[in-house]
Amino acid sequence: MPAKTLQTITLDLRGRSSGKVRESWPLAGGRRLFVTTDRLSAFDKVIGVVPHKGQVLNQLAAWWFHRTTDLVANHLIDVPDPNVTIAVEARPLPVEVVVRARLTGSTSTALLPHYLAGERELYGHRLPDGLQPHGLLPEPIITPTTKAAAGNHDEPITETQILDSGLVQPGLWSEISKTALALFQRGQEVAAQAGFVLADTKYEFGLDPSGQLLLIDEVHTPDSSRYWAADTLDARLAAGEAPDGYDKEPVRLALLDCGYDGQGDPPVLANRVWQQTSERYVHLFEQITGTAFEPGAQPAAERIQANLAEALS
Repeated sequence: MPAKTLQTITLDLRGRSSGKVRESWPLAGGRRLFVTTDRLSAFDKVIGVVPHKGQVLNQLAAWWFHRTTDLVANHLIDVPDPNVTIAVEARPLPVEVVVRARLTGSTSTALLPHYLAGERELYGHRLPDGLQPHGLLPEPIITPTTKAAAGNHDEPITETQILDSGLVQPGLWSEISKTALALFQRGQEVAAQAGFVLADTKYEFGLDPSGQLLLIDEVHTPDSSRYWAADTLDARLAAGEAPDGYDKEPVRLALLDCGYDGQGDPPVLANRVWQQTSERYVHLFEQITGTAFEPGAQPAAERIQANLAEALS
C-alpha cells in the first residue's frame, strides 16, 4: 500500500470496517489498521463517550499483548499512535470466550441474574446452591457466547454445542480453553498486584493465514473485563453493596437505574458519570502498567494523521 495519511484512508471507504468502538482498514502485506475511539458500548449499542477511553484501551491492550506472548501469540505488530494498532490480518473464530471467577453481571448473558432467578445449569456448568452475589465461584469457568454473525450476537452457548455444531474443532477448542484459563490466571495475578480484583473477562481468538491461534481484539481492558477495587470489596459485599467497579459496569447499572433495558435510545446520563468513568479507566491503566497516562497534546485526528504518515511510509 502506498504511503497514505489517515485522512486519505478515511475518505477511501473501500475495505473499511466500522464497529461500535473501533474503525479498521486492510493494509498491504496481510496487515490491518485499527483506530480506537472514545465511544462506549453497552447493551450491544453505543451509549455514550468516555474521554480518553480510546487511548487507554489501545495502550493497555498492547501492554497486555506484550506480556502474554509466553501463553499465546497475538495479532499485534505495532502501536504507531496511542489510538492506533497495526495488527496481523486474522480470521476471527465465531465464539467469544468469557472466563468468570465471580457470580456477577447485569446483562442477559451474565451469571447473576439467572442464578437469582433459580437457574443452576448455566453454560453447561452446574453451579452449587448458596453462592452469594459477587462471590467467588468454586473455580473459574468458561462461559462462551456467539460472535456477531447473522444476528446472533452474544447468545450463550455451551462447549457441547460448540463442538456438535462444528463452530470450533475439538482440538482447537481444547487449546483455546487451556489458553483462556491461563490468560485469566495471569490477569488475576497482575490485577491483584495493582490493587484490583479481576472478576471476569472476555477473550477473542482468531487464526492467522497459516492456521496459528492468535489472541486478537483487546485483552484485559476495562471494556472487556470487570475490575473491582480490592481494598473496599469485602466491606461493600458485607453491606450488600455492589463492588467498587473500575470498568464499564457502573455505566450499565446507571442505565438500568433509569429503567433502560437496551430497547430504543438510551437515556442521557449526567456528565459526571462519563467523567468518573474516564478517571477510573485512567487510574486502572496507571496502576496496572505503572505508567503515567499522557493524553495527546494535539487533537486526536491531527495526531493520528501525522503519526500514520510516518508509520505507513
